[in-house]
Amino acid sequence: MWNRSYIGPRDATPILLSGLKRLEYRGYDSAGLAVLMDGHIEVRREAGKLNKLVELVQACPLSGSPGIGHTRWATHGVPTPATPIPSQRQ
Repeated sequence: MWNRSYIGPRDATPILLSGLKRLEYRGYDSAGLAVLMDGHIEVRREAGKLNKLVELVQACPLSGSPGIGHTRWATHGVPTPATPIPSQRQ
């Protein structure tokens, strides 16, 4: 499990994706981002390699700051879009 975070005046999304890209060779099965956007937390997460998350962010953009990016390995079960972190609890 690897994290990247950003707090500052710039858009966190490209900074977080770049940081996760640097960790890509470490092996993981899912990745996600959470960014404060217009006063609420927006989450994008996807099972699979980082390029799948990048495609999701391109299709459903998010921008803002601060933000956190995360990768993980499934410790049990099959990776699905519901399992990556960050997660939101209702």
